[in-house]
Amino acid sequence: MFTNLLHLITGRTTPDLERNAFVEAVYVHTSERRDARVERFILICWVLIAVKHVIVIWACAHYPVPFHQLWINFPTWLLGGLATGIYYHRVRKQ
Repeated sequence: MFTNLLHLITGRTTPDLERNAFVEAVYVHTSERRDARVERFILICWVLIAVKHVIVIWACAHYPVPFHQLWINFPTWLLGGLATGIYYHRVRKQ
């Protein structure tokens, strides 16, 4: 404690601080490669979303429902597009 106080009063830095002032190592992170399983999963999800869209459009056309089919289909498409966009943006960015 007293040595730190002495260094504070005199204005001298400790040799450890001077040694740590220089860059000792540089680490470079390589970009993350695309995973084929994840991309296959994304494709399967989009196929399921398309099937769901067709079923909802068919059901709304054949049965009396008090809403338009886009109230169901648009949020599904929007969230799927958002998730896919975030995945591809993160993979491309890294």
